[in-house]
Amino acid sequence: MLPASQLVFRKSSYSQAKTQNCVEVADTVAGAAIRDTQHRELGHLWFGLAEWSAFLSDIKSDHL
Repeated sequence: MLPASQLVFRKSSYSQAKTQNCVEVADTVAGAAIRDTQHRELGHLWFGLAEWSAFLSDIKSDHL
């Protein structure tokens, strides 16, 4: 896992463009970090590769 200072966050493609409900994602080879766009100072949540892959698979297949 990379230190927070080395993570490069981008706005999630699943965030709604016209609302305040946005999250940012930093992808790494070991998984992903997620944070709230409006509350970046609160830090991020880390997900390992297996958990992140399962989450994305469920999103893409409309299971969530």
